[in-house]
Amino acid sequence: MIQNKLLFNQSSVSLEIIGLPDYSNNENKDQISIISQWKLTIVDKPLIEGKIEHLGPIMNAFYIYSNLLIKNEVPIYESKLIDIKADNLYIHNIVLKSSKPNVKPLNIKIGNTSLSDTINCFDQLNESSKVSIKKSVESNYIPKKVRFVLNNKVKFFDFIMPPFIAIFSLILFSSSFIYFYNPLKDKEKNELINPE
Repeated sequence: MIQNKLLFNQSSVSLEIIGLPDYSNNENKDQISIISQWKLTIVDKPLIEGKIEHLGPIMNAFYIYSNLLIKNEVPIYESKLIDIKADNLYIHNIVLKSSKPNVKPLNIKIGNTSLSDTINCFDQLNESSKVSIKKSVESNYIPKKVRFVLNNKVKFFDFIMPPFIAIFSLILFSSSFIYFYNPLKDKEKNELINPE
């Protein structure tokens, strides 16, 4: 049986998903619900590939790590399969650990552009209507809308301060006109213009 292949590209990174549709659910022949293999290619870096059980944790790692960067928290992610930490502001060190025995970990250093491109490819995969990964990926997988967003927790102080400052400024600005406006002068002007 011929397997389907889908390619998601973003500048320096491409993600290939290989698999079959689930005919028991009457899926289209172009769908991929049973992922047999995936390949992540980053320009000038070794090929990263694996099975479906590796895809979820690796995507999780990239999403969690990038969210830590955005929130200015310590950017370190460690797990049995992948470790990611920042060497500096521009270089990110990725250690991929094989699930096979006697295989040395793969060390890759990528820049901010490659990190962003990788996240973009994962986003494309997540948004694709042709690939279903929900059944296969771990239950702690990060939902679509969590990626690359700032902290959703709105602090009360941050919420109330902008309107408070705006109202205070409006009152201050309006009250300054009281000092410049003299109703008696306006009455005198009207009498001069419209004498009775």
